[in-house]
Amino acid sequence: MKALYRKYRPCKLSDVVGQEQVTRVLENSLKQGKINHAYLFIGPRGTGKTSVARIFAHEVNNFKYELEDDYVDIVEIDGASNRGIDSIRELREKVAIAPTSGKYKIYIIDEVHMLTKEAFNALLKTLEEPPEHAIFIMATTDAYKVPITITSRAQTYTFKLADKNVMFRFLKSVSNKEGIKIDDGALKIIVKRGGGSFRDSLSLLDQVSMLSGEEITEAIVIKTLGLPEDEKIHELLEGYLSGDISIVTEKLKELLISGIKPETLVEEIINTILEEPKPEFLPLLSKLPEVRSPYAEAKLLVVLTARATKNESVRAVASSSYSRTTVESSLKNNPGKLTITKQGQIQKIEKVETENKIDKPKMMGPLVEESKINGVVNEGGASKNSENRDSMDEGSASGSSDNENVEFVWETFLERVKNTSDAVYSQLLKTKHQVIGSSLELYPQKKIVKSILSRENNKRILVDAMNGQVKITIHEFGESPVDDNKDETLAKISDIMGGEVINDGGGNPFE
Repeated sequence: MKALYRKYRPCKLSDVVGQEQVTRVLENSLKQGKINHAYLFIGPRGTGKTSVARIFAHEVNNFKYELEDDYVDIVEIDGASNRGIDSIRELREKVAIAPTSGKYKIYIIDEVHMLTKEAFNALLKTLEEPPEHAIFIMATTDAYKVPITITSRAQTYTFKLADKNVMFRFLKSVSNKEGIKIDDGALKIIVKRGGGSFRDSLSLLDQVSMLSGEEITEAIVIKTLGLPEDEKIHELLEGYLSGDISIVTEKLKELLISGIKPETLVEEIINTILEEPKPEFLPLLSKLPEVRSPYAEAKLLVVLTARATKNESVRAVASSSYSRTTVESSLKNNPGKLTITKQGQIQKIEKVETENKIDKPKMMGPLVEESKINGVVNEGGASKNSENRDSMDEGSASGSSDNENVEFVWETFLERVKNTSDAVYSQLLKTKHQVIGSSLELYPQKKIVKSILSRENNKRILVDAMNGQVKITIHEFGESPVDDNKDETLAKISDIMGGEVINDGGGNPFE
């Protein structure tokens, strides 16, 4: 019994499915009698390159084409196993011999890109001055490996992967002819897995057709081919987008334990992303192809959790530079009792009387940004002092009387810097900060960050972002803000929350 991909191999150009851009031109050239001495068929595997080459070789000689026939005037050469110069020299000697029964002697060289450099040079001599009766049809999946000296002497035809709808109709037709009971959902999975390759798709259909009994369903195909369910792939990708390591590891573990190979899972993830591409998936797409043996499982885990790891790093920096003034501002504007969850999130603020007095840093008005939620003004910042630092004094730091009690907003400052310099902005993201009175204290966590921020032109960018009316101090790298002015209320809050108020980057931490 023949395999389906062999049984349904086309025998006429009109039978070829999905490659009309090639077959139409070849049919016209046959009708007009305009035959070239060299052709190059390029495209992915299983798209019909070799089949069309055989059909064209028969039709150009008016031979009837049967899959099992063998004409002495049609010679097929496997470029992978006959890649040396000796094989091409032998070809050059035989090409001078006239055809026996047809008008042309045709050489089909499959996987031509596998030829050696010396073999290509020998072939080039023949292509430059071919006998009138000789035609060369070369096929390759890797056109970029074929020298330009060869491609420039041949008519090039590009074969494409089949459209999903075209492939679905084709497989549906084959299933009906073969009496294969299979539902549309199962066929769609085969179409997806086949990737537009007729040979691969027919081979998969052949494989699942061996299942006896009732109609072949989507679930049966998934189980037979060892594929992950679409729902689980989407859950895995949702975990990646949310940056939730627990979801990613849980879903990945479920998929791998079910027997799915990491390489297969990578292929399914890529196909799923390509169906609904999003900018957030671009970093993932760039790394997924690198997932392969050895340690494919570990590599896949690293790739899928990279976003979560990055978010944790940003969150850690944000929380360390945001906590003090957030709590201070809350107590100042809405004195009262804080109800705090075990996770350290402020859940509720009840307005009650208190005598706590906390001074706000005196910063200039243009950097004010208020978000009033439940009567609370939410602003960013942190605090500490240091001896080793790089200071910039520009104009008056006091500001006008109207702005003396205005909070400094770190995010607004970052946005101003970003509008001027992405490079400086990116370094500030790696920098902790603190507001002391009318001074902005910066704490670079790496030596290179300290070096970059301390450059004169970059200092100017920072000062300009503050309207030139404040003092900016750049501390030595590695230093961290230390709260030197704790009051009893803040100390109690800090103890309850484990030493910090965490802002997860999702907006107001008091919501």
